[in-house]
Amino acid sequence: MELNGVAELPEIRPGDDIAELVADRAALEPGDVLTVASTIVSKAEGRTADLEDYPVSGRAQEIADRIAELADEEKDPRFAQAVLEESTELLIDTPFLLTETRFGHICVNAGIDRSNVPDHDLLLLPKRPTESAERIRSGLEQRGIEDVAVVVTDTCGRPFRHGQRGVALGWAGMPASRDWRGELDRDGHELGVTVQSVVDELAAAANLVTGEGAGGTPAVVVRGWEFGDHEGSDELFRSVESDFVRQSLRDWRFDK
Repeated sequence: MELNGVAELPEIRPGDDIAELVADRAALEPGDVLTVASTIVSKAEGRTADLEDYPVSGRAQEIADRIAELADEEKDPRFAQAVLEESTELLIDTPFLLTETRFGHICVNAGIDRSNVPDHDLLLLPKRPTESAERIRSGLEQRGIEDVAVVVTDTCGRPFRHGQRGVALGWAGMPASRDWRGELDRDGHELGVTVQSVVDELAAAANLVTGEGAGGTPAVVVRGWEFGDHEGSDELFRSVESDFVRQSLRDWRFDK
């Protein structure tokens, strides 16, 4: 498998066509996977905002005050308001905001970024990243580039581990996971639980190429990777019913 960054992409502005910009700079082939950082997808879709856009509610002020008191860290209540408006559920509110986004992703601060946003305070995640991936893939097809899967990526932390890694937010042209259940291991034992989140693994691999901060390489072409002869699944984000950690957090909040 090879991973190559798409070089010399310009600063993305609202309305820019990511498919066109990538197609002009990368020789894509059938079977490739194109990973695209959500940062440039959001910029192309105009998902920027300013703190002044968020009048502070009583709940946002309360959250900011609690963090300032308990975590000894100032939190702009307008930022807390932005997080609330981009979330369907607030799982933890101290010492940071752990949220569920409107498309089901669990992350800190609803994935709102405050870096690499010229002329604005905030960069929001794409509203529907899988639809964004589908539009990019369709744009490639319109330019005669067939059979290229697209994964929209972001970076986030992981429970029980230091550091961040790339994850998938949306995808098109491939399943999210490959299902090994029912297949046999080397000793002939049937696998009963193994479902491999391949879009997350490709996102993490691509993040080694894109880098962080001022890396400036938001799109990566993955070549030579094959899904294989496995069942596929588009389930990626756990439902509340199957997420025992989230259920425990709810019970903890209720007990408080």
